[in-house]
Amino acid sequence: MAPKVTSELLRQLRQAMKNSEYVTEPIQAYIIPSGDAHQSEYIAPCDCRRAFVSGFDGSAEPDPQLALEGIAVSCLEVSLGTAIITEEHAAMWTDGRYFLQAAKQMDSNWTLMKMGLKDTPTQEDWLVSVLPEGSRVGVDPLIIPTDYWKKMAKVLRSAGHHLIPVKENLVDKIWTDRPERPCKPLLTLGLDYTGISWKEKVADLRLKMAERNIVWFVVTALDEIAWLFNLRGSDVEHNPVFFSYAIVGLETIMLFIDGERIDAPSVKEHLLLDLGLEAEFRIQVLPYKSILSELKTLCADLAPRDKVWVSDKASYAVSEAIPKDHRCCMPYTPICIAKAVKNSAESEGMRRAHVPKGGVTEISVADKAEEFRRQQADFVDLSFPTISSTGPNGAIIHYAPVPETNRTLSLDEVYLIDSGAQYRDGTTDVTRTMHFGTPTAYEKECFTYVLKGHIAVSAAVFPAGTKEPGYYEDGAFGIRIENVVLVVPVKTKDGRVWWDDLMVVFVKKSKRFCVLLPQYNFNNRGSLTFEPLTLVPIQTKMIDVDSLTDKECDWLNNYHLTCRDVIGKELQKQGRQEALEWLIRETQPVSKQPGTRPVVWQPRAPGLQWQEDTIWGARPIRDRSFASSVVGRRHLGTLKLDTASVSRPSDCGWAAGAHLSGPACERLQLVSGLPALCLLVCPELQALVDRMVPSWVLEINPSLIIEQIITLGPHAIVRSSNFASGKPI
Repeated sequence: MAPKVTSELLRQLRQAMKNSEYVTEPIQAYIIPSGDAHQSEYIAPCDCRRAFVSGFDGSAEPDPQLALEGIAVSCLEVSLGTAIITEEHAAMWTDGRYFLQAAKQMDSNWTLMKMGLKDTPTQEDWLVSVLPEGSRVGVDPLIIPTDYWKKMAKVLRSAGHHLIPVKENLVDKIWTDRPERPCKPLLTLGLDYTGISWKEKVADLRLKMAERNIVWFVVTALDEIAWLFNLRGSDVEHNPVFFSYAIVGLETIMLFIDGERIDAPSVKEHLLLDLGLEAEFRIQVLPYKSILSELKTLCADLAPRDKVWVSDKASYAVSEAIPKDHRCCMPYTPICIAKAVKNSAESEGMRRAHVPKGGVTEISVADKAEEFRRQQADFVDLSFPTISSTGPNGAIIHYAPVPETNRTLSLDEVYLIDSGAQYRDGTTDVTRTMHFGTPTAYEKECFTYVLKGHIAVSAAVFPAGTKEPGYYEDGAFGIRIENVVLVVPVKTKDGRVWWDDLMVVFVKKSKRFCVLLPQYNFNNRGSLTFEPLTLVPIQTKMIDVDSLTDKECDWLNNYHLTCRDVIGKELQKQGRQEALEWLIRETQPVSKQPGTRPVVWQPRAPGLQWQEDTIWGARPIRDRSFASSVVGRRHLGTLKLDTASVSRPSDCGWAAGAHLSGPACERLQLVSGLPALCLLVCPELQALVDRMVPSWVLEINPSLIIEQIITLGPHAIVRSSNFASGKPI
């Protein structure tokens, strides 16, 4: 199918850029971000402006004809690109997951800007290069994040241009059949699910505000509002949120929300709207669109020392409604932080949600998975459209099967399924890759390295989240392993490493160094690790067990034992004997053949490139400056390890990777979703490292090791980015 024809839409938009009804002076460029007024990752159809004007719908409802050409995606848009229109150009920035799709969906009016590639300019640099002198660049201030605005405005200003807020969204003016904003019923959550009432949450929030002389806190993120009031919605498909804003004061609560849904008896009872509550817990319900006017009114009465809290991810319009002297922006709001720390009821709910409550094609498997999920107690909705993909379809990141692309599962192809659901007690998201026949050696090799990355990340200590290392080969297959995890305390043993605000501490053990990266561990403050909540077997048929280290085998066997114990009991309880037998088969322990050794990096020469070690079978990292820069130096400096190869775990069992191009730190962030962590084996540095002792490291202030390569011992070099103030980001 031909891409969407956008000539007329672009003509209308360029006319609007000159229309005095919308702009006081003509603008020479217009920016169309992907997000909504709340900077949501997933957005409603009414906010898919970039997709409307360009045809590139990201993860929107797949077009059947486009799907025939190999592009099929899920049915809601993700914020994954930015369009910029000038008088002569139309450009689209998106990342590597969507290059193929964007190229298929956009017509010749558009230039695809491939983010992450060396020769691709940033949005601001491109604007500076194409705009005439003294140009005005417009954007809707309600949908552009404050931090994005500041960065863009600074670069444009330095080049003699101006970033202009355009209050009327120009795409909306030419979008004649734009969908209405959803306004669906609300769901209330009781203490069995939340563990704490919304009044207690507000009280805790006010304590934090009072400590910092904050008189108002503006809440713009939809998930934060849902969490604060123990409410859930469905305004954005597969996301339990509802369109709203909130402003919390020391004695006032304001909720900006439209529709009659707030008048539902269950909601009124939950929010205590009909009760004569004390003033500080009485909720004022106001129209959704009145947020800016009400915020400006509140700020007009501020005392000189009063402060207003707002996220730096809030829209520029919301941020600018607060006078600069009173504005207190923060990267992580107190609600964001509180929401990440699960109480016992929430933790138990997350665990319950991951226990099954239970000619085959991609679609039939997806339908069957949804059928099983709907049978479980507390099911609300899918958490995203099921990604059910076999063979080459698995290489499409957000593929969702449609009749035109629906492949039959076979014994000869790799199958990937990524599915999840919203339950009252938690949200699930799990990805597994499997083979129903005999996988090739290459498929097993790829799967094994993805698994090694998954295990490495699971052993690390970082803020809570999901981990999904993967590998995607166009036209062949895709591999991904994903678990939801919970951060829990862990004890630290001799032979580990930690850092504090003032020092980095390494504990040496038998001339080897293990690495543990806790947030706090010094002076017996304890450290953290991941507890996997997703309990689904990892197919051992796909694993080259001999390539695993002993510790990796132990991790896998322990994980499968937990799967068998927890899920097996539930399957017995539900009488699912066939599923129980499958579980027992798939969780049999694995063991390596005697005498095998794990794959590691083993560079041989300190020349211009790393050479492959045939004994270990590793694909080495290649860098033209690394060896000559580090040999013979104590301070190893800042280096970028450019590579198109595969990150290989070292003897210490760390690092994750896949066949991705770009700097190592960016590549690992893509694969593991965590700050870059890369271990290399380098015999040439052994003599140098042997002369070093932990006391040398103790003298290093962590603030000085940003993008620094730290030597740990003769067996490894660790390159860790994003270190600051002695704590991981």
